[in-house]
Amino acid sequence: MQACNLQTLPSENNPLHYYVHHMLTWPSLTYVAEDARGRIVGYVIARMVEDAAGAVYGHLRALSVLRSYRRLGLARKLVLQCQEAMRTTYRAAYVALNVRKTNRAAFGLYHDALGFAVHEARKQFYANGEDAYAMRFSFEP
Repeated sequence: MQACNLQTLPSENNPLHYYVHHMLTWPSLTYVAEDARGRIVGYVIARMVEDAAGAVYGHLRALSVLRSYRRLGLARKLVLQCQEAMRTTYRAAYVALNVRKTNRAAFGLYHDALGFAVHEARKQFYANGEDAYAMRFSFEP
């Protein structure tokens, strides 16, 4: 997973303990896509959180697919599988994520293909000062 992340998101590289912590704490919220040789070509990592109102929700922390495997529907499938686990295993009320305002491809995936809505804009959210959209997908009651 770390090798996949280094190729796709080098400015957002995470240490090994980040992946281990998520896999041990929320094992049903980490999914990978592998090629025929067993190499990880995509992954999604999420966690569960409780908001100020006491609602339990899923937070999509990271999604990455190698460039040569994009536009095959892997990212969409990874997110949908993760969302289903959030809904059924943890009874999440909604799913939240942050996306860079400049990442049009990711915004299109979340908004157009997966039905996420912009909840709020976050100024200088990322370490480099870039703004983000906080997005949400609500599960039906």
